[in-house]
Amino acid sequence: MASPPPSHISVKVAGTELCLLAEKALWWSERRTLLIADLHLGKAAGYRALGQPVPSGTTACNLQRLDALLQRFACQHLVFLGDFLHSAKGRTPQTLAALAEWRTRHAALPITLVRGNHDRHAGDPPAGLGIEVVAEPLALGPFALHHEPCTHPQRHVLAGHVHPAYRLRGRGRQQVRLPCFLVGEHLTLLPSFGSFTGAMTLQPGTGQRVYVIGDGGIWEVPEQLK
Repeated sequence: MASPPPSHISVKVAGTELCLLAEKALWWSERRTLLIADLHLGKAAGYRALGQPVPSGTTACNLQRLDALLQRFACQHLVFLGDFLHSAKGRTPQTLAALAEWRTRHAALPITLVRGNHDRHAGDPPAGLGIEVVAEPLALGPFALHHEPCTHPQRHVLAGHVHPAYRLRGRGRQQVRLPCFLVGEHLTLLPSFGSFTGAMTLQPGTGQRVYVIGDGGIWEVPEQLK
């Protein structure tokens, strides 16, 4: 009987241990901090407002996944690395009501949003949610927390924005594209957490490690397969 896939992988980044989660999130145990990139709440609602036939229920699904992580870890700080809300059209009464109800379940938890490009158009979360909103970069320990990937003169950057994915190739023409973490010397990219987001296929550069996510697990791509 095959063993279950690993649910997390610990990596050393900037001299600090970080835990890459199969749930497409990052856990920093030293600071009891959970980092999430690109939630894009209300995206499906925004598309439906434009007459596009897209599925409903994605906001509830995303918030349930967040609940599961917050139950699993003794989190003392939740940080969103940008694109919390997708668009102004996605700020429907239903989406905002679901968010308010979710927040009541975690009322004492400090939450910070590093404002991303979609946040600038969608507007900041309602003040009643008690979410601190800051511009990038947010300095935290040895890291600079960004939405858009860039370099920082003194700190390792943790960022999202591009929704990274990696294409694994099998025999013949078999291939599969999976969301991934991309870990380099100066920059770590987080996959998009939202369940209704696209992805950008990336090819790692020299020294970059790739951790793909699929089937409820996470694996490092061996160097010989890159």
